[in-house]
Amino acid sequence: MASTFKDLSGRCITLEQRHHSPLCREFTILSPKMSLRSVLGCTAAIWLVAYAIFYRTQNTSVLSASIVLTLVGMMLHLHLFKIDQESMLIIGSIGVQMNTLYASGRESVRFIEMRKVKDIVINEAIYMSAKPRLDCLSQVYRSCQEILQQTQEEQ
Repeated sequence: MASTFKDLSGRCITLEQRHHSPLCREFTILSPKMSLRSVLGCTAAIWLVAYAIFYRTQNTSVLSASIVLTLVGMMLHLHLFKIDQESMLIIGSIGVQMNTLYASGRESVRFIEMRKVKDIVINEAIYMSAKPRLDCLSQVYRSCQEILQQTQEEQ
């Protein structure tokens, strides 16, 4: 089941929910892809400023440095900050697995055993990755709480 929500910037994000069993659910948030128009616009603006500085100073290192810094900056942004997909798999008897897939293809996986989980707190102010709004986070939170309650009742 997929639902569309807005992120903090007003762009559409998609929340996919999969119910594998009563005690197993998976939530995936898909962020919009990076806009080629915005990348080209930023790159052109930086290079135009560098060219203007070069024109005044006739120093070619300004142009070289701007090209290198722009390319390195884009690569770092794609590898460290631009997130394409975040998912959380909660299995009542085993634990919680959180995956983050970056635009560069890098993937971060974290697993927390259920015996270490006392409660689920969604603290989006710390990571601010996909940046979903409260309505999306509330839906995930309620579903996680249902699984935690069922797990605690079985123990």
